[in-house]
Amino acid sequence: MEKVALIGSGNWGSAVAKIVGRNVVKFDHFDRNVKMWVFEEKINGQNLTEIINTKHENVKYLPGIQLPENIIACPDLLETCRDATMLIFVVPHQFVTSICKQLKGKIPANCKAISLIKGIDVNENGFRLITDMIQDSLGIRTCVLSGANIANEVAEERFCETTIGYRDRSDGELFKQIFHTPTFRVNIVEDVNGVELCGALKNIIAVGGGLVDGLKLGDNTKAAIIRIGLYEMRKFSQMFYKGVRDETFFESCGVADLITTCAGGRNRKVAEAHVLTGKPFDQLEQEMLNGQKLQGTSTAKDMYDILSKKNLCHEFPLMTAIYRICYENLPPITIVQDI
Repeated sequence: MEKVALIGSGNWGSAVAKIVGRNVVKFDHFDRNVKMWVFEEKINGQNLTEIINTKHENVKYLPGIQLPENIIACPDLLETCRDATMLIFVVPHQFVTSICKQLKGKIPANCKAISLIKGIDVNENGFRLITDMIQDSLGIRTCVLSGANIANEVAEERFCETTIGYRDRSDGELFKQIFHTPTFRVNIVEDVNGVELCGALKNIIAVGGGLVDGLKLGDNTKAAIIRIGLYEMRKFSQMFYKGVRDETFFESCGVADLITTCAGGRNRKVAEAHVLTGKPFDQLEQEMLNGQKLQGTSTAKDMYDILSKKNLCHEFPLMTAIYRICYENLPPITIVQDI
C-alpha cells in the first residue's frame, strides 16, 4: 500500500491536491487519504487548515475550487509525512533545505519523492538541482514534474500536458498513476536533469516576455525572445549536465512551458508591470502576488552568479540582460539591444 503526502498547499499545490486526491481512490494499492502540509495562517480569525478540512477549499490560494474530501490539511510537517511512501514537494525552492532537515531520519526507508518545484539552489560551491538536494538529504530516489501548467487552468480542468523526469522507470510509472488524467496528460522521460532545468530556467525568459509586453514591442519580438531563450536554456543545461537530451526541450517541460509562461503567469505579469509603472520587482511582488514568490527574478540572479564566476555571461546574453534589468536598473529596452 502506497501512502501519498503533499508538502505544500499554495496555488499550485492545491491544484495538484485536487488531481492526486481523485486519482488515489482509483487504485487498490494507494491509501485513499492524502495529507497536505499547510503553513498555518489565520483567515478572518479561522485557521486555514480548519477551513480546508471543513469547506474543502483553499480559500486563500485557490479560491472557488473544490478539493476532494480525502485531502486532509495538516499544520505539522512531520505528522503529514509520517508513514508516507510517496512525497510530493510543491513549495518555494528556498524552503527545501529546512524541510529536508526536519524530515531526515523521520520517513520510511522505502519512500520516494517527486519535486514540482521550479528553481535551483545556489551556494558558494556552485549550484544544485532541487531533486539532488532532496535525494542527498533524505537518501531517497527523487523524480521531477514540470510542464506548461498554470495552476488555475489545471484546477479548472482545462486540457494540458506535463512531463515527469525519472531515474528509475518504476518510480516514473508510479507517480504517473497519481497525476495522469484525461485533462492533465503525463509523459515520462528518463531525464531528471533536463526536465528540472527547463522548469527553472524558463522563469527567467518569462520575465523577458513580460518586459517585451510592457514595451509593446509586438509578437515578432516576443517570438525572438522565446527562441533565443530556448536556445540559451538548452545550451546552459547541456554545458553543466552531461546526458541532458535534446528531445526533452520538445516536451511539455520545455518549449510548451516556455511559451505558456511567456504568454501568462506571474513572471510575465510582474515584468510587464515593472515597465508600465517603473516600480521595483520586489515591491510589485508584494502588491500583485498575494503572498506568492516571483521565481524568475531570483533565478535570474542565481544564473548570473554562476555565469559571472565562470566568465560565461557573454555566452548567455539574454539571461544576462534580464538579470541586469532586474537588479542593476538597466532600462527595459536593453533586452533587445544587448542580445
